[in-house]
Amino acid sequence: MFDIANFKQRFQEHYGENPVLLVKSPGRINLIGEHTDYNEGYVLPAAIDKYIYVALSSRDDTEIHLYSASYQQSFATLTTKNDLSDAPEWAKYILGVVQQIQARGRHINGFNISVDGDVPLGAGLSSSAALTCAVGYALDNLFSLGLSRQDIALIGQQTEHEAIGLKCGIMDQFASVMGRAQHAIQLDCRNLRYDYIPLQWGEYELLLLNTNVKHSLATSAYNDRRAACEQGVSWVQEAYPEVQSLRDVTLQQLMVYVQPKSEDVFTKCLFVIKENQRLLDACQALLRKDIERFGELLFEAHWALSREYEVSCAELDFLVSAAQEHPDVIGARMMGGGFGGCTINLVKKGRSADFIQQVAPQYETQFGHAFTPIDIAIGEGSSLVTSGEA
Repeated sequence: MFDIANFKQRFQEHYGENPVLLVKSPGRINLIGEHTDYNEGYVLPAAIDKYIYVALSSRDDTEIHLYSASYQQSFATLTTKNDLSDAPEWAKYILGVVQQIQARGRHINGFNISVDGDVPLGAGLSSSAALTCAVGYALDNLFSLGLSRQDIALIGQQTEHEAIGLKCGIMDQFASVMGRAQHAIQLDCRNLRYDYIPLQWGEYELLLLNTNVKHSLATSAYNDRRAACEQGVSWVQEAYPEVQSLRDVTLQQLMVYVQPKSEDVFTKCLFVIKENQRLLDACQALLRKDIERFGELLFEAHWALSREYEVSCAELDFLVSAAQEHPDVIGARMMGGGFGGCTINLVKKGRSADFIQQVAPQYETQFGHAFTPIDIAIGEGSSLVTSGEA
């Protein structure tokens, strides 16, 4: 449990005053729908009960003073300075948000800010999106900027694009700001239309297993998969110029215009089309409270990601195979871009410890290191920390 009182005290010790605002913004999971976002498809994220926390107060000048509890580092600059080259990486996320807000014509005075949190770093739970959204939400409240929640999500995404150089989709930021307790968000990445899908797991619970690996293939493979999808769309567009993305492509069009030219491109494109349909089927299963069917779709999605899209790894496949063999686990899959990170598992309530104890020694023997279990619940999006919490 994150110690909010201690976080406030450290702010007071560092800046010599109490924070005016405390804000939290959550990490996220994606229940199903992987590598669909950049193909204008659907995703199904949900905010989790792990947060990045931001404490801040306004200043009477144009200086920005930043402190990261995680890195135990400070940094100071001016609101008018646009060059982030001398800022540490963590500070670029905060200052990038400032730049994006200013680019939208909003005025920001100087401020003091401190950041910390309990979103596990490197687990694929989008701690960076939680940070940008926490900062955007906090500055909006501190300076009465009149930003909508979708504005804050888009500001977070644009910060990653321009200040960090990562051309991410909108899913992570959208889930962090727009999350609702006990609901997932069926998000259309083409137009940002969304619906909340109730999550009523019945006799099951969610469990994440962090492989504690991130293979170096991740970046190059992501770029290769994206290029394959774009190539498939390009070939179909020669006959159907109205096609914008794989979202518009039919199986028949793939077979006629893509398969004869490249079996590999065909397979990658076909995966995306099928994954979109899997997500829609999964949402219907959740609405029917058919959790067993939802679990089957998780297994199906994993092996498609592993064998067709080829973005899994030995550690992820090992954990999903172990889940399939365990009588108390009804669904599991790799979560995220691939080549490491977490598996998401649907486990009978009260049986997670047994599952972990059974699999942990086998995993350590096989790979020479342990995985990390992460218990989660589905939480709210960006919010002010209430006096009851603090």
